[in-house]
Amino acid sequence: MLRVEKLSTFYGNIQALRDVTIRVRRGSITTIIGANGAGKTTLLRTISGLNKARHGLIIFEDQDITNTPPNKIVKMGISHAPQGRQVFGDMTVAENLELGRYSRRFANRAEYKQDIEMVYEVFPILAERSGQLAGTLSGGEQQMLAVGRALMSRPKLLLLDEPSMGLAPKVIQSIFKTLFRLHEQGLSILLVEQDAKIALETADYGYVMRTGKVALGGDAGELLENEEVKKIYLG
Repeated sequence: MLRVEKLSTFYGNIQALRDVTIRVRRGSITTIIGANGAGKTTLLRTISGLNKARHGLIIFEDQDITNTPPNKIVKMGISHAPQGRQVFGDMTVAENLELGRYSRRFANRAEYKQDIEMVYEVFPILAERSGQLAGTLSGGEQQMLAVGRALMSRPKLLLLDEPSMGLAPKVIQSIFKTLFRLHEQGLSILLVEQDAKIALETADYGYVMRTGKVALGGDAGELLENEEVKKIYLG
């Protein structure tokens, strides 16, 4: 579904990604783990068009999308729920969700109703908070809103960056259960996550990034048992 080939990205003269190659299979959860500064967020931002690639290719459903503008990438079926949630705090939950379907803003209202009802079914708390300002939500609720907003564009592939950041363990478990349910319904997910254990337990396939490079890759279950991964990332 998604192929990233020898991708290199720079911030000025500083190289953030170094010949990164990964695959995301259709219908899978693929995770990328690694320490802060490993390049995980930069990789997602480059795939979604927010950062420009200096070298390499990004192929989505057999189309070259390297350095395609973000709005066109969303229309093609890739949606990005960014690190830190980044909801619009002075807008309501419902308004945030409606912004998530901007790429489909010319679709009829019946489709909008279907989309928002789907999100409310996945995250019932958002239905209860629909008229509440997003900035007044708890951290967990904001994360649900960020994912829900990304789902409003009806993506084929969801890029999800650090969904557990700053959340209580029970909230993290709830969000990951929801992600797994979405996966069972056919959504493909590329997940960046610092909590290596929960990421690898959830995913089908995983990569370990270190200093802008892919250091390891394999079935998630095998990475869980890998001695290097255990020592560095699983304690």
